[in-house]
This record gives sequence, C-alpha cells and structure tokens, in this order.
Amino acid sequence: MVKYILKRIGYIFVSLFFIVTITFFLMQAAPGGPFASERKLPPKIEEQMNELYGLNDPIFVQYTDYLVRVAKWDFGPSFKYVGQSVNDIISRSFPYSLVLGIEAILIALSIGVLLGVVAALYHNKFGDYVAMIIAVLGISVPSFILAALLQYVFAIKMGAFPIAKMDTFWHTILPAVAIATTPLAFIARLMRSSMLDVLSSDYIKTAKAKGLSGRVTIYRHGIRNAILPVVSYLGPLVVQVLTGSFIIEKIFAIPGLGNEFVTSITNRDYTVIMGTTVFFSVLLLVSILIVDIIYGLIDPRIKVTGKGDQ
Repeated sequence: MVKYILKRIGYIFVSLFFIVTITFFLMQAAPGGPFASERKLPPKIEEQMNELYGLNDPIFVQYTDYLVRVAKWDFGPSFKYVGQSVNDIISRSFPYSLVLGIEAILIALSIGVLLGVVAALYHNKFGDYVAMIIAVLGISVPSFILAALLQYVFAIKMGAFPIAKMDTFWHTILPAVAIATTPLAFIARLMRSSMLDVLSSDYIKTAKAKGLSGRVTIYRHGIRNAILPVVSYLGPLVVQVLTGSFIIEKIFAIPGLGNEFVTSITNRDYTVIMGTTVFFSVLLLVSILIVDIIYGLIDPRIKVTGKGDQ
C-alpha cells in the first residue's frame, strides 16, 4: 500500500504541474490585464503597476517565477486587495467554504442514501415513486434557481431562516441544502440501483434462509455492500460541492472561497484566479486519493496496490 500511495502522490504532483501550467497560460491568453484601461488608470501608473508586479517580464520568466512560488505554496500578491496575498485570501475565506461544504456533503450522503434504500425496499411502490420523483427534481432544477426559491419561500415569506450572510449555523442551512440537492439526487439513484442488485444476490437469499431477520439482513449485509458505489462517488462529490458553491456563495453573500473566485474573475485578479484554481485542484486530487484508500479498506476484495506490490 505504501508504494501505491507514493505512486499516487507522484501522479498528483504531475497533475498539479499541468494544471498550474495550463492555468497560467490561459490567464496570459486572456484579453486585457489586471490594470487595463477600463480601470481608468493613467497610462504611466498602469505601466508602473505592471513593472511592480513583474507583468512586463518575458512570459517564460513570469512562468518560471510562478512555478517556484507555487512550489513554496506562495500564490503571490492580490491585484485587487492592496497589501494582501492570495494565501491571506484563501486562509480568510476557505473556512466558510469548508463548513458549508461539509454540511452539504453530510446532507447529500445521509438523505441520498436513505432515499435510495427506501426506493429499493419499496421497489415499484409508493415509496419508490416518491423517492425517484425527489431525485429527478433534484437533478433537473439548477442549484442557483433552487437557492432563489429557498430564499423566497423560507427566508422572505416564512421568515424561518436568514436570507443571506453567514454569522450563525442557521445561515448555513439554506445554502447547504441548495448545494447538496443535485448530488443528493444522484446518490439516491445510485444507491437504489446498487441496493436492488444486492437484494437480488445469492448471499442475501442465503442469509434469509439461515433465519436472519429482515432488518439484520438489510443493514448488516445489504447496505454495507450497496454503499460501495456511493463511496467511490465521494471524490466527484467533493468537486460538485466545490463548484456548486461558487454561485451559491455569491447568491447568499457568503464570504467563502467560491465567492472570492467569482469576484476575482470580475476584477481580473489573475493571481487569485490561479491560486484558487490550484488550491481547489489540490483538494480534488487529495480527496480522490483518500476515497480510493477508504474504498480498499471498506471492501477487502479491493487491493489498494499496484501490480508490483502483489
């Protein structure tokens, strides 16, 4: 397993190199600049700012300097926030996104697995139809439309939750539900299909023949095996939660990293765009590695080793 993990870590560094490179040159290819004329800066001042931040250097020099900084986990200064680095912005805003993301993942997993199990146990019955209707609606309705609907119904009309900001736990419920709905629906459909396959397998029939109660058979043997595809979905789930939080944080005025990313695009704050992209990429790659390791630990039939580790 150690060799496998080391090999995967090597792949992570290679992937990050390509991500940093592609992101850097995409920013260079974008029209305009962080101190473009629409900011109404005098040409002399704009030239001085470009010189100060090294934007007048040859592209290869800028690229090399940026690679060195990223290797030191230094994403450079922000062009928008004077006196602040990208690292400062990430440290300030990521805790909000982390709390919101964890809450959304917990909602998606708990309710999605529950709906999937109910749909499988009551296959082609009322419970199955209700669960799948919820799943279809969750996949069909975009998160930003759901966010506006939740604000209108539960915040404006009912006054049950705050409409925006993130000062208390109650502020996180509506945005977390908006982020979690789409992955929740996908998990429900995935769990339903997996649970139906497990319930029709031979070892479930054997367990029932041995006299085990239906509850023990379902919870000890059924759900434990049916949930494996859901575990493998945790990596992509992190991506959905992170990308889904971009627009949701903007709608709910949450000062998270997704909100900062959207703002940096509007302001052409290139260092923030590149820094947050690299940071999210690290989270994605590490989460996929952790999920693969957990998958191998949950299912003893899966060996988390390479060919040379047998």
